[in-house]
Amino acid sequence: MQIRKTKIVLIALIVIVAGILVAVFVDYRNVLDKVDVSFLPDNTGATLSMKRLRQTATRDGLKEWSLDAGSAQFVDGSKQALLKDLSVTFYPKEGEPVLVTADEGILKIDSNDIEASGNVVVKREGYRLDTESIQYEHSRRMIHARRPVKITGEAFSLAADAMSIELDTKKTEFRGNVQGVLRDHIFL
Repeated sequence: MQIRKTKIVLIALIVIVAGILVAVFVDYRNVLDKVDVSFLPDNTGATLSMKRLRQTATRDGLKEWSLDAGSAQFVDGSKQALLKDLSVTFYPKEGEPVLVTADEGILKIDSNDIEASGNVVVKREGYRLDTESIQYEHSRRMIHARRPVKITGEAFSLAADAMSIELDTKKTEFRGNVQGVLRDHIFL
């Protein structure tokens, strides 16, 4: 009689555990059917989309840049990632990092070149550059702005039609309609 009661309890326990496993599996399948993909744009031809992308480029063990994007789409055959809410930090050989933010961008996977556009802001060592688009040329470690730029700092403001920055040498070249104001704090 004791063995029979034990068998009944064990069978009941197995049935209850199996029922719980089935319920969890069914609920999990319902959750998978309700995954929110509303952040992905339609009709992009993307073969892979992700909500967040973080990537770092290194050369000879040194970090050259770190990229963070709110979303990314990789398009098959184009070797590019289309980025939204872009933030890139460039690391020169000496000095402070250069921070670039933009509404959107393109990372060229084969060359590590980056294009950024829409409310582009570049910040470096006490100055801020505002423009509509920039291009980063990875092989030469240069940032090019081929649209009008406005640069402000504590003691100056500059504007030009275009400019280029060599990240490692800190050499900056302005081109076209260059105008500037220097402010000097002279105390008598």
